[in-house]
Amino acid sequence: MSRIVIALGGNALGNTYLDQQKLLKKASKELIKLFKGNEIIITHGNGPQVGMITKAFANNGVEMPLDCCTAMSEGYIGFHIQRMLRYELLNKNIDRDVVTIVTEVLVDPNDSSFHKPTKPIGKFYTKEEAFKLARESGDTYVEDSNRGYRKVVASPKPKDIYNLNAIEKLVADGSIVVACGGGGIPVFDDYKNKKVEAVIDKDLASSLLAEKLHADKFIILTAVDQVCINFGTPKEKAISYITTKKAIEYRKSGEFKKGSMLPKIDAAIRFVNRTGNDAIITSLSNIKGILNNTNITTIRK
Repeated sequence: MSRIVIALGGNALGNTYLDQQKLLKKASKELIKLFKGNEIIITHGNGPQVGMITKAFANNGVEMPLDCCTAMSEGYIGFHIQRMLRYELLNKNIDRDVVTIVTEVLVDPNDSSFHKPTKPIGKFYTKEEAFKLARESGDTYVEDSNRGYRKVVASPKPKDIYNLNAIEKLVADGSIVVACGGGGIPVFDDYKNKKVEAVIDKDLASSLLAEKLHADKFIILTAVDQVCINFGTPKEKAISYITTKKAIEYRKSGEFKKGSMLPKIDAAIRFVNRTGNDAIITSLSNIKGILNNTNITTIRK
């Protein structure tokens, strides 16, 4: 039996409540192919969702604190994942529970990202809309991957996973656990502190969770089957196997985009170097490739 942490990309969630239900139904059909004989922990993104929640719960111009919005997104996205997975499991006469843990993740109040927010959240705006919102709220908006402008917040590095004992016990009992949704709720170790206005990178939090749970494998599901170098150029080349050393070289040379593949590469490198176990990056639609060891990117120490 292997213990596998699966990081589900935001592309599997869509942009609306209805999109999310449809896409997760499709995702569940693929995900359960990995379940047989394995202990499974699933994480997920929440970038668009947490931004929509923030706006939806604004009252007289005062937005809901970001940590509360992350908690809400963990709850309702986890609920959808639970429901869709349980439906597929019952269809195959598999008796396994699916449980969501609203997870807190420890961050450092002195993390440099609190002084220079870079993590985009929420919906996209035109340049004019973003500038207007920035003037009114004092928040920071930046252009994101040529798709428009988004609000950016701090993205501190995860230091520890709270609720780890509960997750461990549920996994050991055979439950499929959904945890660290959206990177988890950022908290300081001093609970006297109020809200933490930040979003933790989902892939880095997933990597830390996989490390802490002593996972045998860390799988990052994204929009493409394989990691590529020279992406989007005539010299584009897919990578089947790569060492962490070579991945770091490619990273330094700027091969991976900051808002796209870079955080996934960083998360994979961290897990592999700290555990010695493999990480895999591929698409949700290529689960068969993981089972057959084809058309995927494997990162090894």
